[in-house]
Amino acid sequence: MARILVVEDDPIIRQTVEYALKRAGFETLTSADGREALGIAVSEKPDLILLDLMLPGIDGYTFAETLRSEDKSTAIIMVTALDQERDKVRGLDAGADDYITKPFSVEELLARVRANLRRVRERDVLERQASIESGDLLIEPSELRVSVAGEPARLRLKEFQLLVALATHPGALRTRQHLAQEVWGYDFLPSSRTIDVHIRRLRQAVEEPSAYLYIHTVHGMGYRFDPVPKPEAHASTPKAEAASGSRSEGR
Repeated sequence: MARILVVEDDPIIRQTVEYALKRAGFETLTSADGREALGIAVSEKPDLILLDLMLPGIDGYTFAETLRSEDKSTAIIMVTALDQERDKVRGLDAGADDYITKPFSVEELLARVRANLRRVRERDVLERQASIESGDLLIEPSELRVSVAGEPARLRLKEFQLLVALATHPGALRTRQHLAQEVWGYDFLPSSRTIDVHIRRLRQAVEEPSAYLYIHTVHGMGYRFDPVPKPEAHASTPKAEAASGSRSEGR
């Protein structure tokens, strides 16, 4: 039975969500205070956290950033009344895997919870996959480990799963819908920004220290994994220029 920590200071919402989760067969922990909830998360290690943003003690952004400094794998769904794009992006940057905007239906909430838990449990599938070497990148699914030019790269679980989803199909177009299904377990995501933010963080982790560019945007469609040497890594030779020119699909 999966354990879910509900962090919500509104008692009506907290009790409603807790009741719905228990009826659906989940074990629940609850807190109305961000700082108290962080202690619960560290000590109890729930499978998933439903996290409000506006909290006493510490806010949801600080909670997520602090927890993610030690815990890369626990799924976090931010539950927020803030529906501006910048608020959602900030939440994803802080460490959330997904978000849901208030008001929401119980059916939608449970669907999001199940999808995120399914992806967490599928880590054992990663552990059976062979290592992937490409450019100066080494992906070791069995160890949930990535290194660039021999140095470890720090990735959150969703970023790791996204990298594996791309790297196991080198050269192939992976649409946002494919990635939503494979990494998040959804038929669609409510906003392409969820994937885009994770792609941006993934590029920072594996491309900035690398001599290669790996992830290429196919505008309006999705992404393609294909290692191309950075121009500065291979001084302006005809071969390097040709490789650089092949990135005409854009970033």
